Amino acid sequence: MPLNRITLTLLLALGAAHALAAPDEEKLGKAQGYPVGNARNWFYDEAVRVGSFSNQGEIEGIFGGKANVLAASSAPMPLPKLDTEPRIRWTADHGRSLSIDDYLARERVMGLLIIKDGVVQVERYQYDRSPAQRFVSNSMAKSIVSMAVGIALQEGKIASLDDRADKYATRMAGTLYGETTIRNLLRMSSGAHFEERYDGKDDLERFGRAVIRGGVEEAAKLITVRDAPQGTRFSYASAETEVLAGVLRGATGMSLSDYLGPRLWQVMGAETSALWRAERTGLERAAGNFNATLRDYGRLGIVLANDGMRPDTKQQLIPRDYLLEATDWRRAPAAFRPRTATPYYGYNYQFWTFPTDKRRFAMLGVYGQMIFVDPELKLVMVQTTANATAKAGETTLGKNADAFWRGVVEHYGSW
Repeated sequence: MPLNRITLTLLLALGAAHALAAPDEEKLGKAQGYPVGNARNWFYDEAVRVGSFSNQGEIEGIFGGKANVLAASSAPMPLPKLDTEPRIRWTADHGRSLSIDDYLARERVMGLLIIKDGVVQVERYQYDRSPAQRFVSNSMAKSIVSMAVGIALQEGKIASLDDRADKYATRMAGTLYGETTIRNLLRMSSGAHFEERYDGKDDLERFGRAVIRGGVEEAAKLITVRDAPQGTRFSYASAETEVLAGVLRGATGMSLSDYLGPRLWQVMGAETSALWRAERTGLERAAGNFNATLRDYGRLGIVLANDGMRPDTKQQLIPRDYLLEATDWRRAPAAFRPRTATPYYGYNYQFWTFPTDKRRFAMLGVYGQMIFVDPELKLVMVQTTANATAKAGETTLGKNADAFWRGVVEHYGSW
């Protein structure tokens, strides 16, 4: 018997609802309306991860301080959107061709944005998130700190990347980090022994608690052992970005937010204010904790794809030579190149570089926050995620995000 129109409509609706169901909704708090956590559990508790990662800037009491504000622009960068989403394909499962819907059905993506030549190609949200919400950067913020260093260097507030940290953060004199050069902090090559496991029991947690108690200068006194001479090898340590924040405060006399607001966020054309969580002295917890909308992350990606220039105004915001040095793996010493710094990515000046002949780079944060940039194609992909584990490689996300990005690149050009 043929289906009548009502039955067919119901079946199609049920099918659409099933297709659009996001992974692990109940684990992530759907029945509770995706609750927001508190200062103690927002980072580790999976049941509040979606709510917390899209409201971290507003949670009271984090780090004993408040959120610093980077005001929106009075002249936002235009961000037009295609009427029809392109049919992007990617491959996984032994060569099987998959869609955008397949990617979202497999991974805990809260927001996905793809921009080509300044035009939004794809904008998707899951878990009841929306364009109005600010998503936490996690360690994507490290790259923003690097941009601040580049601007301060151009302005002469930092004389040289080969200056020691304690030239500017004078209270770090006599510490291992104080004796480390800014360049080696940017490369996370202080040589310090620092364990970062995201289990609440590592050096990251110990250092963070010390920052809350007495500031980054006091926390720097905890790190006393070098496993290697500085500048010789990459070893990921969020403390080194926190130290850079202290250097920048000493060099500029300002918080990161006050310094970058008029030099980056407003002139970039951000449509919405950003929030950066700070400790009690007002210094940002710079290794993460930046909060912005998906579209404003996209605007930042557009500036990066244009080698630090805002394309619609032709204003150079981030020094071009500094950004090229940070994001072209060929300009980095061998120890920091792809497949040497890590089995896949390279690392230089707080950016991750891809092991490809063409210059491609990324801003990455734990639990799956990612901004991928292909300058040649003027292509940007932003993803905010509530992954099950801090390290994307411990779930399918690391592999699938890379495969999906490859598919996006190959839709518009060649890998």
